[in-house]
Amino acid sequence: MGPSSRVDRVRITGPVAPFADVYAAELAARGYSPLSVVIELRQAARLSGWLAAGGFSLADLDELRVEGFLAWQRSTGRWRSSWSRPGLVCLLEVLRDLGVLTVRACAPVSPTDRLLASFERYLVAERSLAAGTVEGYSRHARLFLDGLTSDGGLAGLTAAAVSAAVMRRASSGVSVSATRFFVSGLRAFLRFCFVEQLVDVDLSEAALFASGRRSTPLPKAISGAEARALIGSCDRRGSLGRRDYAIIVLLLRLGLRAGEVARLSLDDIDWRASELAVTGKGRRTDRLPVSVDVGDAIAGYLRRGRPVSDRREVFLRAKAPFSPIAAGTVGSTVRRACRRAGIPEVGAHRLRHTAACEMVAANVPLVQVGQVLRHHSLQSTAIYARVDLDQLRQIAIPWPGSER
Repeated sequence: MGPSSRVDRVRITGPVAPFADVYAAELAARGYSPLSVVIELRQAARLSGWLAAGGFSLADLDELRVEGFLAWQRSTGRWRSSWSRPGLVCLLEVLRDLGVLTVRACAPVSPTDRLLASFERYLVAERSLAAGTVEGYSRHARLFLDGLTSDGGLAGLTAAAVSAAVMRRASSGVSVSATRFFVSGLRAFLRFCFVEQLVDVDLSEAALFASGRRSTPLPKAISGAEARALIGSCDRRGSLGRRDYAIIVLLLRLGLRAGEVARLSLDDIDWRASELAVTGKGRRTDRLPVSVDVGDAIAGYLRRGRPVSDRREVFLRAKAPFSPIAAGTVGSTVRRACRRAGIPEVGAHRLRHTAACEMVAANVPLVQVGQVLRHHSLQSTAIYARVDLDQLRQIAIPWPGSER
């Protein structure tokens, strides 16, 4: 009864006031505790007052206006960590569902915007690329288009112009890896232009890949003692510890990527067959065997750690709203566990390397290592062959004259 009386004392004036009860009900439905509902209502009250003081109505409220309000809160020095952007996003969704917020007229779309939108659809439908890669390729394509001369454009595009664009990017002070990413996006865009008959010749080969001075480094893994410390640092008496434990075990035992862990669905688990369907790069789905410790870790989280939700994703946020975790949460989970274990901080991908290196050390053939890691090409797996120095010494050819 205590939290409900505190809710009663939240007074909201201004344009948001008529919708406070509906907003509070939606927060409760999304899993917010009574105290959290109070905090979000207080933030909504401050937003409503801020709108009224600025002469704004609800018709002026959108994501950009919310960002302005959050910036104002920070500037006043009264910012609190308990106030959150997700709560205000929830408010926007409630107001849109009620039909209160008007639909803004879309700004005129330029020919470049239409071209890049078509390019993005091509990357998703034909290339099955991840959202982050699509965004990066589109950004690099826009950078390339902005650098073209207005008189020529795509119609007069030449291999020399493509090479010049790569040279400008390489000499702009960015890293070698950034230049390589630009070239990858540019090549994809030029292939798209050829397929769509926007250019007469496929000029993607004119965008030469940048070469760095350093050779490809050896895959880095954590030691067995560090892996055990990482697992042991998870307090499995609490729900967050059970989630951390399940995530780390999946990374260490199956070598999943961070995004694959975040996207893992309840429908992907076949408990009877002890298999896990993993959707990786290019929307490729592979089935991996689930060992006893992996199955126990997932089951322990589902039974005693996962919030009650109708979402099908396995891993959810520990606090309301109980939405699926992001790939970045997987990385932060690993880094947080490293700090608890007292070992140097590593990212989630380091645990994938660890799983591969452990298989190589156990004399698992590289073909099988590649199958577990779900590599498209054995060339991607070949880097792990350099980890086992003892096997490399056995096949190394003597240097001429060294036998003397």
